[in-house]
Amino acid sequence: MLSPLRLLAGALLIWMHSTVAAVAFDTPARAAFVLDQSTGTVLLSKNADESLPPASMSKLMTLYMAFEAIRDGRLTLDERLPVSSHAMSYAGSTMFLDTTDRVSVEDLIRGIIVLSGNDACAVIAEALSPNGTEAGFAQLMTQRAQQLGMTNSTFANSNGWPAPGHRMSMRDLVLLANNIITEFPEFYEMFSERRFEFDGRAPQNVANRNPLLGLGIGADGLKTGHTQEAGYGLVGSAVQNGRRVIFAITGLDSTSARAEQSEAIVNWAFRQFAEKTVVTKDKKVAEAQIWMGAETSVDLVSNEDVRLLLPVASVKPVESEVIYTGPIQAPVNKGDRLAELIIRPEGLPEHRVPLYAASDVGNAGFISRVSTVGSVLFKRLSSDTQGAM
Repeated sequence: MLSPLRLLAGALLIWMHSTVAAVAFDTPARAAFVLDQSTGTVLLSKNADESLPPASMSKLMTLYMAFEAIRDGRLTLDERLPVSSHAMSYAGSTMFLDTTDRVSVEDLIRGIIVLSGNDACAVIAEALSPNGTEAGFAQLMTQRAQQLGMTNSTFANSNGWPAPGHRMSMRDLVLLANNIITEFPEFYEMFSERRFEFDGRAPQNVANRNPLLGLGIGADGLKTGHTQEAGYGLVGSAVQNGRRVIFAITGLDSTSARAEQSEAIVNWAFRQFAEKTVVTKDKKVAEAQIWMGAETSVDLVSNEDVRLLLPVASVKPVESEVIYTGPIQAPVNKGDRLAELIIRPEGLPEHRVPLYAASDVGNAGFISRVSTVGSVLFKRLSSDTQGAM
């Protein structure tokens, strides 16, 4: 009878012997999510799927939809949009727009990114809304979020102003940030701008609130948020040596706590983890037993190099095993998918790698097949006899 077989992949039990164990990051934030973009590794997840008030961090959704509209030709950067009395009525962080203004889309986008303009968001929202209202645009935001896989996000407005039902999760915010970074690199450069002096009318609101910009740690975005209900939060990203980390935190009690926690997360993510090649393409990982074949086994290989993010300090080797259903009936063709390698880095999600036959294995000859069957029957008879004694 065929059954799943588990083999220890000893070739992977390497490196990583240290006197210090990998330590998870402990944050006072109410919720947090940290992603290594290059490998897709989740480094930290704390209440990451809880729907919480996102404050101004939800402006990223308005920006994403504005970027889509520009890409699709529904908006242009030099197009000038009117300011409604509703948009002008917003308090908090604003560009101090009034109803006599007609503002270019490019200035509105910078006003949202750098100045966190609540009024700028409403202007964009009304331009893209199916019925010309911010509420109509908020419905579109919710629909688009669901399409993007942001299942814990619902929107009541374009800017994060406190409202019933206006909620996002930290995982959704990181997913959204990743989409902005990967889909719109030409606009993402704006997120690293530290000042925007719009029309000289608001000298008290010209600086980007992101506390990580300018620290020399590779930070280049994205958006802060704060309301009394939400606390202080940040969706941030940084690049070091080609690795990008994206994170979202919320629920902190001060701007200083937000700054300290954000920098600590970036330093932890880059210093405590390193990307390593754990499987080399076409190099033997294990072997699978063959039934009625010209060979009794076949080597198992990956068809690509596998690089994973791993803790740089661990008292344990990387655990791994190979699983397949066997023995495998001959014939086997080179490239047949036969098994799966499961890699379990300490403190990180497991990673699964398909394994393939490294060579052809034909059917055994007639005499060999008869000999194999006879051997199996003999073992069964011997086992039955011993059991009856």
